Amino acid sequence: MKIGLVRHFKVTRGYPDRFVTSEELMKWVEEYDESDVEENEVDLHDIEWKKCYASDLTRAEVTAREVYAGDIVSLKELREIRLSPLFSSRRKLPLFLHLFMIRVAWWFNHRSQPESKKEILKRINGIVDAIIQEDEDVLIVGHGGIMIFMRKELIKRGFRGPKFRRPSNGKLYVFQDRKG
Repeated sequence: MKIGLVRHFKVTRGYPDRFVTSEELMKWVEEYDESDVEENEVDLHDIEWKKCYASDLTRAEVTAREVYAGDIVSLKELREIRLSPLFSSRRKLPLFLHLFMIRVAWWFNHRSQPESKKEILKRINGIVDAIIQEDEDVLIVGHGGIMIFMRKELIKRGFRGPKFRRPSNGKLYVFQDRKG
């Protein structure tokens, strides 16, 4: 059995200004979620993928339709990890500082974050469990953060596959169970 992970195509919406308020940051997140993508060729390694699952966010659905010819199952469970600023402020802070504080808050399960690590892992484990039970080659089109955690879960379950810190947009990463 093979599981292919593909991160959505690159989003055309660039990053916000270097200094932003928390409101401007969240407006940018909304624009990012609605942005068009830059399509690219994806090498599917001549594998006959039996099914395709995709995040229900537009950038993942567009990517899935471009790379997979069959029916696509859209799942909100494959959405990117939702993050939120720790506090609302009209004061402009450096973008990197906002992002750093948000990630630290999420890592330590701060109440400002919409979803905890535990909830994310539960979501990912549910998807991985269901896909493994199907026992066929499956393509999953999603987002970078989810792919990082999904890779860890696949490795825990005996799959072999490539390492990545930050998966590239529009690239296939193949994980194979040890039986195959």
